Amino acid sequence: MCGIAGQISYNHLVYFDDIRSMIDVIFHRGPDDEGIYINEKSPGEAVSGSLPSVGLGHRRLSIIDLSTGHQPIHNEDKKTWVVYNGETYNFQALKKELIAKGHRFYTTTDTEVLVHLYEEYGEDCVQHLRGMFSFALWDENEKKLLIARDRMGKKPLYYNWDGSMLLFASELKSILACPSFERKLNHGAFLSFLLYGYVPDPQSIFEGVKKLPPAHVLTLSNKDLKIREYWRADFTPQALVGEEEVSELLLQKLRESVKMRLISDVPLGAFLSGGIDSSTIVALMAQEMTEPVKTFSIGFEEEEYNELPYARKVAAIFGTDHHEMVIRPESFDLIEKIIRHFDEPFGDESAIPTYYVSKLAREYVKVVLSGDGGDELFAGYDSYAVTMGRMKYERLPVIARMGLRGLSRILPPQMYGKNFLYNISLPTRDRFIDYVSHLAFNRHAQLLSKDFQGEIKQSSLLFKKYFEDTKSYHELSQLQYVDMRSYLPGDILVKVDRMSMAHSLETRVPLLDHRVVEYVNGLPPRYKMNGKRRKHIFKKIAGNLLPTEIIEKRKTGFGVPLKYWFKGNLKSHIRQILIEPRTCQRGYFNTRYIEALLEEHDRGRRDHSRLLWNLVVFELWHRLYLDEQAFNGRP
Repeated sequence: MCGIAGQISYNHLVYFDDIRSMIDVIFHRGPDDEGIYINEKSPGEAVSGSLPSVGLGHRRLSIIDLSTGHQPIHNEDKKTWVVYNGETYNFQALKKELIAKGHRFYTTTDTEVLVHLYEEYGEDCVQHLRGMFSFALWDENEKKLLIARDRMGKKPLYYNWDGSMLLFASELKSILACPSFERKLNHGAFLSFLLYGYVPDPQSIFEGVKKLPPAHVLTLSNKDLKIREYWRADFTPQALVGEEEVSELLLQKLRESVKMRLISDVPLGAFLSGGIDSSTIVALMAQEMTEPVKTFSIGFEEEEYNELPYARKVAAIFGTDHHEMVIRPESFDLIEKIIRHFDEPFGDESAIPTYYVSKLAREYVKVVLSGDGGDELFAGYDSYAVTMGRMKYERLPVIARMGLRGLSRILPPQMYGKNFLYNISLPTRDRFIDYVSHLAFNRHAQLLSKDFQGEIKQSSLLFKKYFEDTKSYHELSQLQYVDMRSYLPGDILVKVDRMSMAHSLETRVPLLDHRVVEYVNGLPPRYKMNGKRRKHIFKKIAGNLLPTEIIEKRKTGFGVPLKYWFKGNLKSHIRQILIEPRTCQRGYFNTRYIEALLEEHDRGRRDHSRLLWNLVVFELWHRLYLDEQAFNGRP
């Protein structure tokens, strides 16, 4: 696990110190080593046309091949160079095949496989990789840059292209470290953040910067930049055998996925929340490992949010070397620290426990396995159950549903049932988007200033495009597809990557092995949601590994007791940030409406903690990244 950054310029030389600045700010992603490649040019040589100046930079977190894995890595004649972030789990098999074809290796690292795969297969080298990755490869012979991101979006990649110069990096802060980049708020991304709590791919919070979407490759040659998709989640039902055979084959695939992710030259462990996903991963690890699995858990003093008792039960069953921590709202400074690691406003409050559990784990190991992806893969979210359960209301005449929508609009904001009436009046895709939104503008229209209210309709177009891609799929598969294209890579995997890498910790996600994903996506929806039973086939498998108490317990997620914290220790901080003059004078929000939200929350009339958290996060982000222009994003 590492960090990469680089530049390619058609009008001026790329200098060593420029690349050094880009990788210095992502030191946390790779504190063990650094490397820089600049293609050969003399200081006086002109840069024009098809002869660009290129610089690749790398920060290394040493996991495999601790002694000879220095990057950038090159091929035999040093005409192809690569910087790589991630892990290729099938690299040993690929290396064996490449050696048989005549390729010569000078390291034992998985990264070197890439340059030789590229020599054999060109851009299609990505089709052979099984793992998590983002990488940049420079072909000096062809004067061509290839950048790629893994299928599910586990590893990030930002880029900025102005027609003559390309900047790219694992984190946005590396691009911000370039003096030539001008920071300007992307209004569409700002509104997307308010809606969903994150900025979905391919947007970024700054104009001019984009994220390379998962399963895409970017090529740049002779100033011609192209992006293409090389893989897509496919929910077309496959020919199946019986449920027992499906369970057996799925378990076999999961075992293989976990086993592949145990390859490491450094100590490893697992996050253990006490839920079915992480508990199953720990169970499979325990069956493969010869020593006790090191497990790490986070809890809260508030009982309804605390899953430590379940984590302890699983740890006891499998005899793990268990470590845990209880989080208390003692320091508001942590919020700024977390914002610095995301670079963009990020409203998923579960970043807080993810930060702490990563910090705890890093005291003992350098690699962890996690259970992320199980809810998207096996349909475990409330949003799926609610959206599907309310499909019956679509049988109402259109005029009746319009009447319900009109009624919801005239009901007082604090009246219970207002949101429900609006939601059931919508068609499936709009009902899902409304349910997953952090902020419903039909109900909070007064929050935004008039300057922004007219732009809000554009923010849901990306999600609607994903629905258009899936017209032939079952309704449940459509919802899962949308999440796999948006929420999973834009929220869940971003959170895991940034919070673990903040502590130089590598996180591996067995449930999102693309072979597992392809198999599960091809199962009929009834294997995922069988009546009201979610994760049906996964629970069947887990039934042979875990106690019923873990399998059937109510889903709580990685929740944070913000509603209590905002009425207690953090109350004065929240109010001060949201209503002080510099916040109010920005022109984004209606201050009186924010004051009303604070009042309702304090009195217990409504739980506005999620919305208030997003507003606080955005304001603090704005202060760090726009008010203080000199701030380069260094954590």
